[in-house]
Amino acid sequence: MSGGSVFHARNPRTGEQDYSFAVPTPVEIDEVVARARAAQVAWTAAGFAARIETLRAFGRELVARKAQIAAALEIDTGRRRIAAMEVDSVVGSIEGWAAIAPTLLPEGWTAGRGMPDVRHAPQWAPYALVGVVSPWNFPLLLGMIDAIPALVAGCAVIVKPSEVTPRFAAPVIEAINAVPGLADLLAILPGDGPVGQQIIDRVDCVCFTGSVPTGRKVAVQAASRLIPAFLELGGKDPLIILEGADLDAASDAALRGSVLSTGQACQSIERIYVARPIHDAFVAKLVEKAKAVRLNWPDISQGEIGPIIFDRQADILAGQIADALAKGARVHTGGRIETHGGGRWLLPTVLTDVTGDMAVICDETFGPILPVIAFDTVDEVVGLANDSEYGLSAAVFAQTPEAAEAVGRRLEAGAVSLNDAALTALFFEAAKQSFKASGLGPSRMGADGLQRFFRRKALIANTGRPIPISAFREEG
Repeated sequence: MSGGSVFHARNPRTGEQDYSFAVPTPVEIDEVVARARAAQVAWTAAGFAARIETLRAFGRELVARKAQIAAALEIDTGRRRIAAMEVDSVVGSIEGWAAIAPTLLPEGWTAGRGMPDVRHAPQWAPYALVGVVSPWNFPLLLGMIDAIPALVAGCAVIVKPSEVTPRFAAPVIEAINAVPGLADLLAILPGDGPVGQQIIDRVDCVCFTGSVPTGRKVAVQAASRLIPAFLELGGKDPLIILEGADLDAASDAALRGSVLSTGQACQSIERIYVARPIHDAFVAKLVEKAKAVRLNWPDISQGEIGPIIFDRQADILAGQIADALAKGARVHTGGRIETHGGGRWLLPTVLTDVTGDMAVICDETFGPILPVIAFDTVDEVVGLANDSEYGLSAAVFAQTPEAAEAVGRRLEAGAVSLNDAALTALFFEAAKQSFKASGLGPSRMGADGLQRFFRRKALIANTGRPIPISAFREEG
């Protein structure tokens, strides 16, 4: 591609704009769309086995280029181990769908109940072209988490990665090009917002992962074309710790769930509610563990927490901390944006004396800030946890699994981790849907993750005689 305007990307560890790429023009996007639609017909007709064989070949090419892809992701995100894990996760996704996809589309005829002579059978018709608009926090994984099942289903796919983290695209495109025919079916087009809008205008179905404000725009654009939009949006996930819970385990889960990937994940724990009798003991454990967390600076191979990927996000985090302090919150660890090597960093920031009017409780944080609030009754804490425009996921710690489940069933969230936190980042088998403003459409996990890429057609056969119009005669 010759490309249109040139976009420059910032290195989150150095703060320098050290990478440039050409944004595709509308004409170039049209060419990609035309190739994809032409290739998709044969791709669907080839059947599951042939599609899976091709995708496994893609997986082998990813493995062969793992060092290059992980190195690019490392620069994109400023972290090393998770960059390598992203590649492994995509390869694992291919194998996971290969194992279960053929069992997820029931076929065959079923006899009707109300009309015994009528039987029906489903036909699964894939959307021809799926657009995937993915975010900057997990650049490869969150594009392919939608693209792989769509390809398995028989769709062609165009992925638009975030312009904030575009470096990984080049080595992944090399892997795609190494698999005969795959480049016509799977395109990666790095670009900015207007590129995403142009793709949505040309596809039959769109998957978007990102913020609520942008998700609303995607939904409106998709609705104007009457195409489905599958949206995975923001979260403000609460963790509830009931009296009798194992505080050592709860503080471990709270810290990991809040700090992993520098808290730059939609399912990160962002509010911690602790029963008042155990509040001080829990905070003491949490603070002790938070103080042991290290930045992966200056050596990227050391420490647990990387830089803030998106420069603008650092300003949001600083603003939330300042708002909390101005309204009476107390900082126990962290508490300020640090600058190292031109990058911006934040150590785990534990806050207490937090109130519900603070931005750190009301607004999505997307960073390693851990506000802790005491509660007195279960009814109170359920109300506090549900008092949010978000409903992505949540977590409950209790003395027994049954006690955690009883509270979890009352929470308005798509997935609830019991006696752990943020399990949806690690476990992909359970289908779930987002509540409230946290998303729209079927789950990307479980059977729904594949079935959502099909329109389900019904074949309805009458084995007897058709009903004549006389059966509806008024005189009868």
